[in-house]
Amino acid sequence: MSNSNTIAGWVLAGGIAALGFSIVSGKYFHAGKHERPEVMGYVIEGVEASGGAAAGPSIEELLQTADPAAGEKVFAKCAACHTINQGGANGIGPNLWASMGKPHGHVAGFAYSDALKSVPGNWDWKSMDAWLTSPRKYAEGTKMTFAGLGKAEDRANLMVYLNSQGSNIPLPPAPVAEEPAEEAVDAEAEAGTDAEAQEAVEADAAAAEE
Repeated sequence: MSNSNTIAGWVLAGGIAALGFSIVSGKYFHAGKHERPEVMGYVIEGVEASGGAAAGPSIEELLQTADPAAGEKVFAKCAACHTINQGGANGIGPNLWASMGKPHGHVAGFAYSDALKSVPGNWDWKSMDAWLTSPRKYAEGTKMTFAGLGKAEDRANLMVYLNSQGSNIPLPPAPVAEEPAEEAVDAEAEAGTDAEAQEAVEADAAAAEE
């Protein structure tokens, strides 16, 4: 009986020692380490979660310096569905030779979607830019599966390349830089006059003292 009690005592003591060793070692190996917080960071009032980038140049500005050679490289994304050579065959999409300036759905024999055929107007710079940005938004229900080109530079380059392939419609006019408002000009002139008057008064005061 005494032997059984002795054995049980040693087993209990061993268990307690193991538990203590586990706690001590855990504290040792995690010393100096911070636990991951449940909430990562703090909300700062007045700051949006994802700040938008400043607006870049307009498409009209970009078209003035667009590069058709760069646009030809962008067209590689379109070549799986479109040809662009004169007299080229239609593929999944219509042949795009001389497409700029033409009405929507102008290629004879190609089965355009009703969604695109219902869009009024021609393929001008503005409409082509909107189409290349998002075909689905431009003509809801279109059969075009291409998601669109997010970079305005790519769209500008591609459009001037398309235009060079049998279309050659004139570029849109470059945006005119806005002149300062007349009130701002008047305020600057008035401030300049006031400064000159103050300088004259100070000069007269200095002359009188002399």
